[in-house]
Amino acid sequence: MHIHILGICGTFMGGVALLARTLGHQVSGSDANVYPPMSTQLEAAGIQLQQGYEPAHLQPAPDCVVVGNAMARGNPAVEYMLDRGMPYTSGPQWLTEQVLQGRWVLAVAGTHGKTSTASLLAWILEEAGMSPGFLIGGVPRNFGVSARLGESRFFVVEADEYDTAFFDKRSKFVHYRPRTLILNNIEFDHADIFDDLKMIQRQFHHLVRTVPGSGLIVTPSGAPAMDELLAMGCWTPVERFSAADDSAQWRSTAATPAGDAFDVWCEESFQGRAVWGLTGHHNVSNALAAIAAARHAGVPSRLAIRALTGFRNVKRRMELRGEAAGVRVYDDFAHHPTAIATTLRGLRAQVGSETRIFAVLEPRSNTMRMGVHAEQLPAALAAADQGIVYAPADLGWDASALFSPFGEKVRVFHSVAEILSFLSEETRTGDQVLIMSNGGFEGIHQRLLDMLQSSGELA
Repeated sequence: MHIHILGICGTFMGGVALLARTLGHQVSGSDANVYPPMSTQLEAAGIQLQQGYEPAHLQPAPDCVVVGNAMARGNPAVEYMLDRGMPYTSGPQWLTEQVLQGRWVLAVAGTHGKTSTASLLAWILEEAGMSPGFLIGGVPRNFGVSARLGESRFFVVEADEYDTAFFDKRSKFVHYRPRTLILNNIEFDHADIFDDLKMIQRQFHHLVRTVPGSGLIVTPSGAPAMDELLAMGCWTPVERFSAADDSAQWRSTAATPAGDAFDVWCEESFQGRAVWGLTGHHNVSNALAAIAAARHAGVPSRLAIRALTGFRNVKRRMELRGEAAGVRVYDDFAHHPTAIATTLRGLRAQVGSETRIFAVLEPRSNTMRMGVHAEQLPAALAAADQGIVYAPADLGWDASALFSPFGEKVRVFHSVAEILSFLSEETRTGDQVLIMSNGGFEGIHQRLLDMLQSSGELA
């Protein structure tokens, strides 16, 4: 069967493409934004990529068109597909019907931490010899791909609350019907499709309704928005986790200030000490959730804790892209104030108070471009010594006015070239540059490394 995917380079749809290819289908796809890491792994799998949404991409007609949620009426390929009556479906629906039926689905949902936690969970199951399938909204470095079928009945899926398609406005995750569900957190996000937090909670409630009574929901303690959600109705056992609350069933105690070693407790029973390569309070919480979910699937806690030692975080999650002239350059996907703040705190804990951190932010998500979280950004950047905000001409709010009270602590630039020039002049040996964006950011990471390398050689 020939499947053509519209929006194939999105993190979710790229995973769908890999699964379809593994199932033996001929797969092609179109997208307006083709860039690594998704484009490279798709090309490596022998999947044909086409730039843009030309009707010619659907000639000759494929057997089925899988439509990404970024597609809207008026898109040339969508209109061509509809006019000619081509068979079509959404990515989540295709995944459910072709892959998830009859499998033990472990879903990871929440505003933050989905990708890292899903990657942790898949790795724990892998180390336990369970060879899980997975579809994750990033590329876990332990696996090198964002999706695979696996060789067992277990399947880990990153469960996104964004809408499914232009013809199905339910959240993606209502399709998955998990037996094990991690609900990491809930905050207001995706302002382009949700009016308020209650609207988001309603969609999460629909997800909770699909978990069987013999399943398990893993969720943080001391989270009012989560408590409100579960109060709407819950028919499944719940286990709570926390890196700070002693009343939680799953909890941790820090063995090091940075969080790269911590002890795990379940009830009053010591489960073991985790020693791994990640830092930060948020990553410890993600690990607790993954350990609890893995136990529900049959992995003893001690094995899950041991697996953390070999875990390598997801690409674009505090990924060290390189070092030049003594300056370390990181890439991170953070694009919500809470994620920005926790990522910066994690880096600060890792490098200490004397090391300078330059935090470079591209407000690229629909919600960020609308300015919904703009007032929270100054506090989110507080842990950095120097904040740098990219404000293109079409940004929907006045970044210069917002950050002007902070003087030179936060600088606003209107082009990537200006940012690169500033960083190449101001950084020095020992500095850390954290670049945060959910897009390609005009290749700023490698461009900066190249500039620093050149300046170092000239010096």
